[in-house]
Amino acid sequence: MERYLNKTTINIVALFLILFMTLPATANGNYSIYLDADFTGTKTASLSIQQGINVALAEENFHINGYQFEIIAKDHRGSSLRSKRNLEAFLADSNALLVFSGLHSPPLLAHKDFINNNRILVLNPWAAAGPITRATDNNNWIFRLSIDDSNAGSFISNHAFKEGFKNPFLLLEDTGWGRSNNNTMVKALADNGIKPKGISWFNWGLGINHAKILLRQAQSSGADVIFFVGNATEGKTFAKAMLALETALKLPIRSHWGITGGDFAEVINSEAREKIDLQFIQTQFSFVTKPQSLLAQQVLAQAIAMYPEISVANDIKAATGFVHAYDLTKLLITAIKQSGLTGDKHHDINTIKLALEHLKKPVQGLIKNYLTPYSPYTLENINAHEALDETDYAMGYYQADDSVELLPNIHLNKVLNEKN
Repeated sequence: MERYLNKTTINIVALFLILFMTLPATANGNYSIYLDADFTGTKTASLSIQQGINVALAEENFHINGYQFEIIAKDHRGSSLRSKRNLEAFLADSNALLVFSGLHSPPLLAHKDFINNNRILVLNPWAAAGPITRATDNNNWIFRLSIDDSNAGSFISNHAFKEGFKNPFLLLEDTGWGRSNNNTMVKALADNGIKPKGISWFNWGLGINHAKILLRQAQSSGADVIFFVGNATEGKTFAKAMLALETALKLPIRSHWGITGGDFAEVINSEAREKIDLQFIQTQFSFVTKPQSLLAQQVLAQAIAMYPEISVANDIKAATGFVHAYDLTKLLITAIKQSGLTGDKHHDINTIKLALEHLKKPVQGLIKNYLTPYSPYTLENINAHEALDETDYAMGYYQADDSVELLPNIHLNKVLNEKN
């Protein structure tokens, strides 16, 4: 009898070991979220995104459906090659469930096919280039909650027209993001019977003398406004160049939001900004706008509790990244609760993607209440993976304390008037 029991015990242990060895690697109850972003050149934006994700996860105590979640930050330094290596690391990591992207569009544009072919679930809270979320077939794994350059150009243009500007000069960075905006801005102008007075391209890291030359070209073209598409580093250079020009050469600037992703406001301080007419596109939420919703108050309180560097709303730098990442993580959490988790990475990625495309419950975010923000992507439904549209945009400007004040959304007002 004793011999039989020993043999039975051995068999049970052996069976347990076999079962344990065949369980998915993530059955230990942990999942990782990769954040593939530029923590060097646009560190402020990347940290803001990371904070937004963490605050949303903290509301769930970093546990969803019995699994603990953590963020693994990967610095691609603005390099598409490094971003590719980070994506490859994600594929090799059995605990990695999905990827959040950062401010830059070029890495996503360069590796869009790689992402879709390898079925990497990518959530994009900032990068705005239109083609990012638009695959060439129905296999699309990139979701965006941010501005979409397919309509950002027309939004910026229409606000400029409303202000009375009629002769824009386009000053664009020479990247996929800049070229995407060139296409949409030129089309938006053409729809209003206007041609740009000129188009100039610049590379990352240009010097102040080159910036002065381009600004003088814009002024001599007869332009009455500059449409600028660039990031904080080049934005600072152009702002310094503008400040060095005589008053007659200083044109108003209506910018994309890339300048808000770094330390632009700290370097180009309030005294300097008083000498430049600068506005930039944003989305319809700001922590400094009054009154604040109860949710916004709670989110800010959580951010203050988690991060020593945040004591008031204005301490959230590059707040766009925080806001979008928070809302996008809320959508993700809802999708995970809807789909469930099994510990099988590939299975869970598939079911979460399906859940994102078929969310059954509304999700209250900072920007708005999201009702089925996504749907299955097809070539006939190219906006399926866009959570926001023009009604969610606004133009803004820096106030004296470096906070961003939002201007009324002309497009939204038009839509509301048509409904009434």
